[in-house]
Amino acid sequence: MRTTLLIAAAAAALAAAAAPPAIAQTAPAAAPTQGLQVETRAFTLSNGLRVVLSRDATVPTATVAVYYGIGFRIEPRNRTGFAHLFEHLMFMGSENVPRGAFDRNLYNAGGVNNGSTRFDFTNYFEVAPSNALDLILWMEADRMARPVIDQAVLTSQQGVVANEVRVNVLNQPYGGWPWIDLPMLANENWHNSHNFYGELSDLEAATVADARDFFDNFYRPNNAVLVVAGDIDYDATRAMIERYFGPIPRGEPVVLPDISEPRQTREKFRVRRDPLAPRPAYSIAYHVPPRGSPEWYAMGLIDQMLVQGQDSRLHRRLVQETGITGEVDGGINIGLGNMFNYRGPMLWTVAFVHDPGRTREEIETAMGAEIESLRTRPVTAGELERARTKMRSFLYGQVDSGTRFGLVDLLASYALFDDDPAAVNRIEAGFAAVTPELIQRTAQEYLRPTNRSVLLVEPAPAQPGTTTGGQP
Repeated sequence: MRTTLLIAAAAAALAAAAAPPAIAQTAPAAAPTQGLQVETRAFTLSNGLRVVLSRDATVPTATVAVYYGIGFRIEPRNRTGFAHLFEHLMFMGSENVPRGAFDRNLYNAGGVNNGSTRFDFTNYFEVAPSNALDLILWMEADRMARPVIDQAVLTSQQGVVANEVRVNVLNQPYGGWPWIDLPMLANENWHNSHNFYGELSDLEAATVADARDFFDNFYRPNNAVLVVAGDIDYDATRAMIERYFGPIPRGEPVVLPDISEPRQTREKFRVRRDPLAPRPAYSIAYHVPPRGSPEWYAMGLIDQMLVQGQDSRLHRRLVQETGITGEVDGGINIGLGNMFNYRGPMLWTVAFVHDPGRTREEIETAMGAEIESLRTRPVTAGELERARTKMRSFLYGQVDSGTRFGLVDLLASYALFDDDPAAVNRIEAGFAAVTPELIQRTAQEYLRPTNRSVLLVEPAPAQPGTTTGGQP
């Protein structure tokens, strides 16, 4: 994001006139008779750009988002933080929309915009009244085709991102914990385990040639998804997209690195001493099943049972019964998204700050009782149904947000990673198929002690000559 990598993105705009489509278009996606029913139309331009449209006329706005298939686990070695740095560069103007004009044009039309960098994508998005759609699509197409990448732009944004690292990580209590620190501990593959916010030395060493190569390699229409949702006319919106994005040339196919992780077979443990932290903190992470598998759906419901909400097992045990902490945070893809918007290995994390008198042994005894209960006996039908209800509430809350960004994010993720945006209408069926037996089998494999990584944060005096905060 332009201000902080932690804060998630919002949304963008589209609306309508009338013009005939030029490329054969898919029929509206079939929806189940019950549950989530998102109307989608999807097509691919001749240059490889995948497009998803979804009409929702309840609010006279449109949300536009462009997702590129490049996140921080794909960035080059010795250029940590480069995916995030490049996100900033893309806000510095394009050939026909000079620096500052994108924001000014959009704000004058009554809209807002932003962007973010995540594990597997970088996105740019706008929300505006529907009559600003043509303007937004033209500006996004110009940014995709002709961004300004020169030394002045690079130097400016190197300073901005370096300052972000100092403000948000190095000089913050618990900075980078647990969303940077735990992946660095738990993962073996460099792509999943490096400091993706960026080492200052790597950020400073980036050159204009590096930036242009990065753009040529990843910022191409055939490595992107464009989503438009809201008060739109399908045919008119398609005509605009073809007019503005169709002439952009296709790039070479993107060759992704191997981001797989080996099966973890021993517990990992680390202590981070943080001179800025007022109290100690505990965090634990487990590798989760592959995205989209039956076990992955089961893990999503396990997350609801164990850590989501005041009725969750760990909240009851750690907050209400033992008073170890006042609040428990956790989830799949914690701090950088949700369980739907990533591709590749991922962690389920639990994290909290606690009073100094609480020991690791006391904490793990309390947590272990709840985790082992899931591993050793089936959950009741009532608890499983309650977890499904909570998951459904989360899902509908995402889709029904005022900006529509949750909906756009789901559609873009399933289009980018699965080439199947209509799969959003089958998410509930995946959770409905989970049984108590599958919950137990999943817990036995993925919540075993040898699959966990434990990271403690301990307050400690700053050592002479050391930098405060940061990674372990």
